[in-house]
Amino acid sequence: MTTTEQIVTERQARGPYTGIGDLNGRLQLKKTAAEALATAGAFTRFGGDRRQDVWAAGAAATTRPGHLPGLVPGLDAPALPGMTRFEVTAADLWATSVSPNSHPVQFLRELLDARGAITTAALAGVEDGTRVWVGGAVTHRQRPTTAGGITFLNLEDETDMANVLVSPGLWQRNRVVARASAALLIRGQVQAADGVATLVADGIEALDLSMATAPSRDFR
Repeated sequence: MTTTEQIVTERQARGPYTGIGDLNGRLQLKKTAAEALATAGAFTRFGGDRRQDVWAAGAAATTRPGHLPGLVPGLDAPALPGMTRFEVTAADLWATSVSPNSHPVQFLRELLDARGAITTAALAGVEDGTRVWVGGAVTHRQRPTTAGGITFLNLEDETDMANVLVSPGLWQRNRVVARASAALLIRGQVQAADGVATLVADGIEALDLSMATAPSRDFR
């Protein structure tokens, strides 16, 4: 039974949870599981914010049967700065790989606009052969054996997803940035055919998201 199933089953059997300490006392969660739930915002219904909940969840996970109730240090988190919208988005992506309310790249849109980058959604309306900049989080890196060394990237922003082709030479010249960066700013020529637009890259730069996001599903 998964942690989620245990939480639901216990709640159905004994009623709603009254707080983080109550939930952990009934389920004896591991510290990593309790902190992951707090990071994902699962405990905000109890009145705290995510940063305070992560603090309290770690403390609650150290309690075990036989400990005197009400004497566990750390359950009442100190005053901590709340998370920014960007930090909440990053926390969602880390904990669940999904952000229901926002995308991390949207917080860099002003920077991307200043660099002359278009959105991935706008790529479909660009004329074949036009050179553009596009920025986004890397969701996939693939290098099929039949592609002659070409690497296929998927860039995702708050509007859509773009397909990018990277030649072996360009990949080799930028391999550290291209492989290690969570997000990229790519210049390339639009290849449009049958209503599908692909960006053939000729320049690659790292796009700083300031904190880790969901890991890309890379080739091996």
